[in-house]
Amino acid sequence: MNKIIIVFCLFVCLKLSAQSDIKFKDVKHSFGKIKQNKPVTYYFSFTNEGNKPLIVENAMAGCGCTTPEYPKEPIGKGKEAKIKVTYNAAAMGTFKKDVTVKFANHAEPTVLEIDGEVEK
Repeated sequence: MNKIIIVFCLFVCLKLSAQSDIKFKDVKHSFGKIKQNKPVTYYFSFTNEGNKPLIVENAMAGCGCTTPEYPKEPIGKGKEAKIKVTYNAAAMGTFKKDVTVKFANHAEPTVLEIDGEVEK
């Protein structure tokens, strides 16, 4: 039983330390009130706090109205990079959209969130 607990604790510690090398300034952004058919953009900044280059494998939006752009080159130790998220405000009303960012050699993705309200 003790071996199982030790293995579990090691797994949790390794998992937590693997994600701690990515530091986002924020993972949520509210655009507030925006105009219909006027795309809006926000840049999510993050820093590589690890000892190895950080690679963004993928950034996927939950719908076609949200477009993420991410750096294709490795981000060096201590360097900052940005993920650009553009929302095309076609539909009226409130919105909440997610962008899932997958980093190489990291099991868990980071989820970025935007929200706001579209007016005429």
